[in-house]
Amino acid sequence: MYGSRDAALFLARLILGFIFVMHGWQKLHTNGISNVEKGFDAMGIPAPGIAAQYSTWVELLGGIFLIIGLLLPIVSLLLILNMLGAIWYAHWDSGFWNSDGGYELPLALIAGLLAVGLSHAGRAAADHYIMRRRGVRVD
Repeated sequence: MYGSRDAALFLARLILGFIFVMHGWQKLHTNGISNVEKGFDAMGIPAPGIAAQYSTWVELLGGIFLIIGLLLPIVSLLLILNMLGAIWYAHWDSGFWNSDGGYELPLALIAGLLAVGLSHAGRAAADHYIMRRRGVRVD
């Protein structure tokens, strides 16, 4: 039973992490942070320079942390805040459907982040071993 749960949690983290790494990578290397900042400014995002840096790095590093299962509750919270900002500033006016530029995808990502961030990490996560070393029951 635990093996399949651990595998499912790992796969969920792997998929979510990959999505976030790719979005962070796109902001950093494809678009460039300065262009992300300009886009954020055009959308009316407050402090677009800070928001562009936050969004880029929380997605890139947060995605990596999701994959390895490190600091899952904190990382999930930071990414959820990022996705709430994306919904509010970039997607809300387009409605629900992703095909129309809506908030469907960020909302689905929030659901996944809630699931992996608030559940036990599973044996394929760094958090599992960190908590065991501290004497916390992790099963």
